[in-house]
Amino acid sequence: MTGHVPNELTMRTTRTAEGLEQQPASVRAKLAAAWTSLMFLYIYVDYLYLYVPGAIEDILNGVVWRLDITQTFVVGGLTLMAIPIFMVVLSTTLPARANRATNIVVASIYSLVSIFNVVDESWTYFFGLGAALEVALLAWIIRTAWTWPRTHSGAADDVAADRLRQQAHA
Repeated sequence: MTGHVPNELTMRTTRTAEGLEQQPASVRAKLAAAWTSLMFLYIYVDYLYLYVPGAIEDILNGVVWRLDITQTFVVGGLTLMAIPIFMVVLSTTLPARANRATNIVVASIYSLVSIFNVVDESWTYFFGLGAALEVALLAWIIRTAWTWPRTHSGAADDVAADRLRQQAHA
């Protein structure tokens, strides 16, 4: 059995039937892991797209979907992917209130982006499955952020709770 330190920030642990200690993951860690998983999905869907007949020829001819490959297109694509990449870091560093709101807003917007990626695609099963997995993960992010646990006192400010956590780790 582990020792107990009388501190409101102590994580609770439970033991499984196999005797393994099960520690709950923080909301921040769960959100960062979900954004990381989303980026893996984005990468693999984009990579596997190269196997779609005609995709490489279109790219070599300077076209993706109906868009010309220009510097503006590439900068736009980089920006579109940089936001969820930064969400990995922001999910672990923003104060709780800002973290919750940012995750809800960004995941909601990216749900629409994922759905848009299926529009007018000939490989409906492939792009549909990719979008469905992305939207399911984004919905989980929204739900996790939406149900972010409140402090026990009910009146405590999220910023004050974050400061306590930072002081405890300093």
